[in-house]
Amino acid sequence: MLALFDLDNTLIDRLGAFRRWAAEFAAERGLGEQEVSWLVSTDADGSVPMDTFFTLVRDRYAPAEPAGELWRGFRARLPHLVSCRAEVLAGLDRLRAAGWRTGIVTNGMTDNQTAKIERTGLAGRVDGWAISDAEGVRKPDVRLFEIAAARCGSPLAGGWMVGDDLANDIAGGRAAGLRTIWIDRGLTAGTADHVVTDVLDAVDILIEVNPGRAGR
Repeated sequence: MLALFDLDNTLIDRLGAFRRWAAEFAAERGLGEQEVSWLVSTDADGSVPMDTFFTLVRDRYAPAEPAGELWRGFRARLPHLVSCRAEVLAGLDRLRAAGWRTGIVTNGMTDNQTAKIERTGLAGRVDGWAISDAEGVRKPDVRLFEIAAARCGSPLAGGWMVGDDLANDIAGGRAAGLRTIWIDRGLTAGTADHVVTDVLDAVDILIEVNPGRAGR
């Protein structure tokens, strides 16, 4: 069976990493604590396109670097600030030991998302991944889920999608014919086949659905 996972704020804490980046950015440029709050608020939990975000940053602070250079610097730095909990890595190991095929399907830039997957140890815990920038198609488009499934060597039929975004992950997963588990982070209201507050709970649900060798 196939289990696809979103990356940011599902397998890794993107918001926490962004806050650390914002604190570094503000400290390096002598900005006040209130500017850290502005950066986090303007990012809107990653919902604002980053080219737009860094244009707003440049308009506010008038740094010497153009917006594109600021964005490249952000993409180079953020993978060093993210982490994946050891329990989550172990959960992915449990799924694979039970016979699941596991993958990551994520929107974002190729360099940034690939570095996150590799630096956090996720690359060795999944069978494949699909990144929107690399594939030229974004969630919730069904094609990105299809690419991820193919990279994992599994059909979409009978598979699952786990993520925190109701439109990209849950609606997109359903459109692809997947059952869904929504990570409810308390930011909005929605429904899925299952609703949890932690990806580890999603792993437990999947193991219950198909314990495979782990249940023998």
